[in-house]
Amino acid sequence: MDGSFYTVGVITGTHGLRGEVKVLSRTDFEEIRFKPGAELWLRRPGEAPWRQVTVRGARRHKQWWLVSFEGLPSISDVEAWKGMELCVHESQLVPLPAGTYYLHQLIGLRVVTDDGRWLGELRDVLTPGANDVYVVRHPQHPRDLLLPAIPDCILDVNLDAGVMTVHLLPGLLDDETAGRGKAGRDGDEQSTGSSSGVSTAVLAPGTQDAAGGVKKTRRPPARSAKDG
Repeated sequence: MDGSFYTVGVITGTHGLRGEVKVLSRTDFEEIRFKPGAELWLRRPGEAPWRQVTVRGARRHKQWWLVSFEGLPSISDVEAWKGMELCVHESQLVPLPAGTYYLHQLIGLRVVTDDGRWLGELRDVLTPGANDVYVVRHPQHPRDLLLPAIPDCILDVNLDAGVMTVHLLPGLLDDETAGRGKAGRDGDEQSTGSSSGVSTAVLAPGTQDAAGGVKKTRRPPARSAKDG
């Protein structure tokens, strides 16, 4: 199947003898992804999906989901799947509210200030507490710039242009970072938000969906989500 796939869970092992696998969730939409009848794809990390499976049943168990699949009633049917990823096709992504984005939509955005300075590229989204934190990397700066995903800082996210516009709050830049140049024209279900209530969902693009899933952040501006 053409298109991108996004990881919603990673199989860490088997459980019992009746075909259940332990799945570490990578999605914010667990009740959708692991409900009976849900269709998922199986793939090895870094590879294309090779098999479609249908969920027979699922239940929470400690930090995992215990998931079984139709037509696979025995441990011998699934024991070789340890380390594989469960993913969804891009056409299966859950629509997000306005101002909310999947993480894979934010990763790679050019970050510029409201006065025209280019700060670098958004490389990661951290979720340490009440707000997400955007990690911005500049090729000529030794340290990453950490931007809080709050309305006062994240002013706009333009996915079509591939640009995030931010306002630098006092203390965010050190002396070296302050010297960065002007903005140029160059061009994972977790979700994150921005000043306008931007949210992000985590889903890894292409064959790297495992890097993303969908996880919602705790409050708006720049929010993120994991999944398909």
